[in-house]
Amino acid sequence: MLLRADADLAVLDITEWFGETSGGIRTYLLEKGNYVSTRPWLRHTIVVPGAHDSITDGEGVRMYHLKGPPIPRQRPYRFMLAPRSVGRIIREERPSLVEVGSPFVVPWIVRHATRALDVPLVSFYHTNLARRLAPRGRSAGRVSSALVDASSRYLRCLDRMFAVTIVASAYSATELSRVGIDRVAHVPLGVDLECFTPSRRAYASDTRDRFGLPHGPLAAFVGRFAGEKELEVVLDGWAEVERRSGARLALVGAGPMEARLRAHPYGPRVTFVPFVQDREALADLLAALDVYVAAGPIETFGLSAIEAMASGTPVLTVSEGAVVERVQESGAGMVYARGQPASLAEEAVKLFQQDLVSLGARGRAYAEAEHSWSTVFDRLFAVYRTVLGR
Repeated sequence: MLLRADADLAVLDITEWFGETSGGIRTYLLEKGNYVSTRPWLRHTIVVPGAHDSITDGEGVRMYHLKGPPIPRQRPYRFMLAPRSVGRIIREERPSLVEVGSPFVVPWIVRHATRALDVPLVSFYHTNLARRLAPRGRSAGRVSSALVDASSRYLRCLDRMFAVTIVASAYSATELSRVGIDRVAHVPLGVDLECFTPSRRAYASDTRDRFGLPHGPLAAFVGRFAGEKELEVVLDGWAEVERRSGARLALVGAGPMEARLRAHPYGPRVTFVPFVQDREALADLLAALDVYVAAGPIETFGLSAIEAMASGTPVLTVSEGAVVERVQESGAGMVYARGQPASLAEEAVKLFQQDLVSLGARGRAYAEAEHSWSTVFDRLFAVYRTVLGR
C-alpha cells in the first residue's frame, strides 16, 4: 500500500553507497527521511542493498533493502543487482522524481526501470569518480591519464540521463566543470545541531575513559579506513606532532586499510576505536576531542568535519577536497599540504598552540548559521520543485 498517497511531492532515493557502518550518504538519507516524516505533504522511498530483502515503513518513509553481494575490498558496501525489483518498486511507489546516489550499476538499472515512465532523474554527486579511480601521485603517467579520461567520458555519458546533478560543495562543482558537466545545483549538506553540540564537552573526560582514549591533547579521525583517505600521511607526520605538542592520535572506524595502519611504524602509538554506530555516542566522542583530522583529499563535502565543528571541535584538514571550504569559511581550523607529512606536522602543532575553545566556538556558530538539516532540505526540495516545473 502506498504511504501518503495524496502527497504533493514524492522522491525515491537509490544508491549502492549505504551500509550499516557507512557514514555520510547513510546519514544524508536517514536525515532526509526525518525531514519528510514531519511534513505530511511529502513522501520518501529509499532503495539500498542489504544482506537480505526487507521493507521498513515509517511516517511517510519506506526503506527497501534488496539482497546483494558484498563489493570486493569495499566493505560494508554491496552491489545493487536487482533490476526487476527496482522496476517494480518504482512503478508501485510512483515517485515524482528519482535521485541516484551512486555512479556505477545503479544509474543503468534506474534508466531501464523508468524508460517507459515520465519520471525525471537527478543525481547527487557523492563520489569523486575520477580521483577515486586515479588518485594523484599513486598511478603513474599514461595509466592515470587514461583512467581520468575514461571516467570523464563516463560521467558525461551519465550526465545525459539526469535533469540536474546536485553537488554539496564548490569543489565538486569545479571537478564536474572540468569534465564538461555544468548543469549542477549546489546544496551543502548539514548536521544535527541538537545531537552534535559543545555541551557534551562538559563530560569529555568520562567519554575518553569510555572509549579508551588517552587524556591530554588529542586528535582523531572518524570514518572509513580506506586508501583514498590518505591516513598514512597522517601517521607519517604524527610522531613529530606528538614530539612537539604531546598530542596523541586516535583512529575511529573500520575499513580495508586497518591492518596496514596498525602495522605502520607509528601504529603502536595510535588508539584504534571500532566503528561507532550510535549517533549519541559519536557526538560524545567528537566533543571529547581537541582537534578533528579530516584527511581525505577527494571528499565531496566532509560530513564528519561539520559534525566536529558543530561539537565545538576545530578541524585540521588537507589542502584538497571539499573540507577546505568548511575550514576557510568558518575560520575554525588549519590546512596542511596534501601528501606532505612535514606540512601536516607543522600545521597541527600550530593548531594545538591556538585557543582551541575560541576556534571551536567559531565552528559551532558556522554550523548553526549554514548547515542545519532543515535549511539543507528546504534548499534541496526547492531544487526538486524546479526540476518538476513547480
